[in-house]
Amino acid sequence: MSLDPSFVGRSYPPTAPYQVGREKIREFATAIGATDAAYHDPEAARALGHRDVVAPPTFPMAITMAANRQIIEDPDLGVDYSRVVHGDQRFAYTRPVAAGDELVCVNHVEAIDNRGGHGFLTIRAEVSTVADEPVVTVWTKLVVRGED
Repeated sequence: MSLDPSFVGRSYPPTAPYQVGREKIREFATAIGATDAAYHDPEAARALGHRDVVAPPTFPMAITMAANRQIIEDPDLGVDYSRVVHGDQRFAYTRPVAAGDELVCVNHVEAIDNRGGHGFLTIRAEVSTVADEPVVTVWTKLVVRGED
């Protein structure tokens, strides 16, 4: 089953707020081997001009992958998640993610290509604070492998 290209341009409602916790940042940084003191120590982060610990650049994946479910689980799109592999990821930051942020995602279907029996889905997630301050834009490309 190919992905429905009429979904390109579709946007989804904002997600529920995600409270960015200091421990979540520390756990993520530890899991990926990021040892920068600003990811672990509030004083080190403040010395660099941040209000609290900041997240490693790939941390928004923890938020956007869950938010992408809005699109992936839309039955009319045709995604068989058992056949999905991660194809690409890009980030464009306005400012770092920091402990204490309350973030929401607005998802957009940016591109759909069907070629070689596979579906290629590009999702753009606009991540902002609950006060509508832009933080980061995240592009995720998912490949839905064909059955043949």
